[in-house]
Amino acid sequence: MDPESPRVGRPRRSSPVMLEEAAAELFLEQGYDRTTIDQISARAGVARTTFFNYFTTKGDVLWVELDAAIPRLREALEAVDPGSRAFDALEVALRSTAAEVPAARVPWAVAHRALMGTGPELASSGLTRFLAIVDVITRFLARREPALEPDEARAAAAAIAGGAMAGAGAWIEAGTARGPLADALSAGVRPVLDGWSTALRRRTAGGERAR
Repeated sequence: MDPESPRVGRPRRSSPVMLEEAAAELFLEQGYDRTTIDQISARAGVARTTFFNYFTTKGDVLWVELDAAIPRLREALEAVDPGSRAFDALEVALRSTAAEVPAARVPWAVAHRALMGTGPELASSGLTRFLAIVDVITRFLARREPALEPDEARAAAAAIAGGAMAGAGAWIEAGTARGPLADALSAGVRPVLDGWSTALRRRTAGGERAR
């Protein structure tokens, strides 16, 4: 089939997930670089303008689940028990956010990046999402953990976001052995959270002994 020819095989209903699925099919068939927004729209059975109702660039279609999760994480952090420890609250919020992602919602553009040719775009546009997560966590730590200096809060946030990404990556690669995403995130972030919690306890204890 001519890749420029529209193939409308779906009912005319639209959603980010529908466009994501259409894009994934095309990326597998002809690669990321050779796929256009017009082709994605046609495969999904919608107008080109509908694509831009949901996305700004072609690369955004790779991040449907994560782009929805970032505001959920922000809301979860705002809703945590104000009496809980900051690092414990972070794990609770991350697990709550991940609990809304079923095991079947694997980001295929990540899992099959070699086949789809999405690797370079994932590396480029993924950094923007990573920094957005770091910003959300930094703001939370700045509010909830006064013992952290501003640069420490951002360093801790980057380490926690990195642990979460590592856990998510392991979850994606697990295949049929894949369990809940929340458990994978906990496995990735728990060592980081424990490390920062221990460091702050030692700092506090040292300060009290010095008085």
